[in-house]
Amino acid sequence: MSIKSVEASVRHQPGIAIVDLSGEINAAAEAALQAAYAAAESQNPGAILLNFSSVDYINSTGIALIVRLLAQARASQRRLLSYGLNDHYREIFRITSLVNFIDIFPDEAAALAGV
Repeated sequence: MSIKSVEASVRHQPGIAIVDLSGEINAAAEAALQAAYAAAESQNPGAILLNFSSVDYINSTGIALIVRLLAQARASQRRLLSYGLNDHYREIFRITSLVNFIDIFPDEAAALAGV
């Protein structure tokens, strides 16, 4: 099985930055996630939206990296939102209580309407 490294790009809209993720979120994703988060917060948005639609895999280290992003968002009083999680990862977010801190939406339009 080949490992698909994570790719992250950032789009800015008024009041929100959208981080489009693809590939696998694991230990190898740390630098890319941190760089994307820094780019996302560069325009001081009130919220950052993580797009998981093209994410193939998240392991426990990947969950820890997402928790780190959540801590950064909370420290700067910024909302962290998400969409595109498949059923399995929505359940993981529920089990780990991330759903209590990261709003989960079915799609980008719903997330933008929820800001």
